[in-house]
Amino acid sequence: MPHGLLRGKAWKFGDNINTDLISPAQYMEMNYEEIGRHAMEGVMPGFSDRICKGDFIVAGENFGSGSSRETAQIALKYAGVGGVIAKSFARIFFRNSINTGLPVLELEEINKIEQGDELEVDLGAGIIKNLSKNESYVVPPLPANVKELVEAGGLIPYLRAKHKK
Repeated sequence: MPHGLLRGKAWKFGDNINTDLISPAQYMEMNYEEIGRHAMEGVMPGFSDRICKGDFIVAGENFGSGSSRETAQIALKYAGVGGVIAKSFARIFFRNSINTGLPVLELEEINKIEQGDELEVDLGAGIIKNLSKNESYVVPPLPANVKELVEAGGLIPYLRAKHKK
């Protein structure tokens, strides 16, 4: 798939999913792969064993509230999550997602997406296609500089690549 175009299945969650539910604190000191094996364990045990690489988390309001540590985003990335679509995000979670290369998009009509729907997301155009329902939803597209950070895998890989040039 071209850069900026993502595809995967929707995994639905509700409102106020905080960072302790996304990445339980007892795994915080482990390596990234192990942290990823425990992603979303606080709300759905076994989540990382059930998803396919590239699947999306679709959630309600205030996704990622709580701690500012980046282990929540790391857990999701290493579990294979392709991105998070939510009605709203805690601001620090949103920024940390960009810094770690995890695509995040805000969608007001989150209730139109159901568990298991097949989604195709165009980060540059700001379009989420629900292939299961033959519907499209428009979201604010990621600004070019933010999209570039996400596609590079986050701030550190982006800066490393820039420095090599």
